[in-house]
Amino acid sequence: MIRALRRRRARKAAAAAGDSAAKAGVLFDGGYNCAQAVLQATTGRSDPELLVMAEAFGGGIGESGCLCGAVTGGVMALGLEGRGDRSGALVVAFRKAFRTTCCRGLSKDYQWLSHEHLANCRSITTATAAMVEELLRD
Repeated sequence: MIRALRRRRARKAAAAAGDSAAKAGVLFDGGYNCAQAVLQATTGRSDPELLVMAEAFGGGIGESGCLCGAVTGGVMALGLEGRGDRSGALVVAFRKAFRTTCCRGLSKDYQWLSHEHLANCRSITTATAAMVEELLRD
């Protein structure tokens, strides 16, 4: 119940936020994982089925540490917006910014779910949302 209320408040706050990066940050702070935050922030969609699907990509696909959820959320957003052809460009931009697309590599300097780890993930989430926004604009 508290989680649902927290997420509902985050969706309202995100709707009032300016760009996709700001929206993604508010959504992440509201309890959405990186994939869910990027997907919602860049498409404006919060369909329950999409969010359930995207939840599985947090933590690098089911917390396995593989492909970063922010990237997968971005790829989903590009596909939903008819720009799936830009997915490769997102991966290239992400690698240029962060050197790897692997959640484990992006998080290696932090204890999992520590304050520092979550701050790092939030930063990556907002940056990825900005990348997706740019790719949707081009």
